[in-house]
Amino acid sequence: VCVGLDPDLKKLPECLKGAEHPIFEFNKAIVDATRDWVSCYKPQAAYYAGQGADDELKMTIDYIHEHAPMVPVILDVKRGDIGSTAEHYAREAFERYEADCVTLSPFMGFDTIKPYLAYENKGAFILCRTSNPGAKDFEYKKLDDGRHVYDLVGDSLTALGKDYMGEHGYSSIGLVIGGTHTEEATAIRAAYKDTFFLIPGYGAQGGKAADIAQYLTKGNGGVVNSS
Repeated sequence: VCVGLDPDLKKLPECLKGAEHPIFEFNKAIVDATRDWVSCYKPQAAYYAGQGADDELKMTIDYIHEHAPMVPVILDVKRGDIGSTAEHYAREAFERYEADCVTLSPFMGFDTIKPYLAYENKGAFILCRTSNPGAKDFEYKKLDDGRHVYDLVGDSLTALGKDYMGEHGYSSIGLVIGGTHTEEATAIRAAYKDTFFLIPGYGAQGGKAADIAQYLTKGNGGVVNSS
């Protein structure tokens, strides 16, 4: 399980609303309760930037690294820009916030991804076939060769990932594969057996445990996000 940390100030418990750093205190309580049980944490950056809480995002990641040092942090930013802009975004994620992984959008091509790959011992999950209803607006469109757009993304990034294989048989370039559409689950897992998945969509978005299990290989090969 990947625990998503998506705090909304309007929904925090009353006892935290007078705190100096209410978002951090909320996250801290979650981390303290779950750090012995979960595989990773995933703060969604928009919830911090949009509420003027960038400092509390940094505090949260620092707290995880200090108190759960074996549990990596995926910074969910879904960046997708080119050149020096991508280099600055990579610096923000890996140097300012010291995250272990990021989420990225591949729409503008490989040059939006490569600046992140220059960082050793870091990783990236690239949007491939997402869990939202709008995924069918573009990701499911058919190409001339019969593949879907999400197949093109997955095939291309899996090929790139072969240069970034880890000692346990998976690439540090992972794919975001939503768990709400299960019709092609078996085919996707078989096609990308060496690629690690970040699997959103469980719970509130409608994904069931039995459905999402189809995206794993004997329980391995991905993390299932619950925010």
